[in-house]
Amino acid sequence: QLVESGGGLVQVGGSLRLTCAASGRTFSSYAMGWFRQAPGKEREFLGGTIKSGSSTYYPDSVKGRFTISRDNSKDTAYLQINNLKPEDTAVYLCAADQSLHNLVVVNPEFWGQGTQVTVSS
Repeated sequence: QLVESGGGLVQVGGSLRLTCAASGRTFSSYAMGWFRQAPGKEREFLGGTIKSGSSTYYPDSVKGRFTISRDNSKDTAYLQINNLKPEDTAVYLCAADQSLHNLVVVNPEFWGQGTQVTVSS
């Protein structure tokens, strides 16, 4: 089970750290990824981290403002978002898969339920 938290209403230029708490399986056996979905848009891959957390991949479209990390001792993954913009308004979801590739192609084994982030101007 994956449970996201940390979303909310923030002003333009602000920052948020989202948390994804995992349970039920060996967390360190899974690559972790973050996604977002805005109304009427496709789900977008924001980045992912390998099982150990020693390497993280970001698509070119989001490099710079998003930072993904994980703490295997706490079974938790994080998404730090800086300099928030109105277009960042979306539901943010974490996901897990034994393969980082499956996260990149937006086809992971497990999804969280998502947390809403709303950026106001």
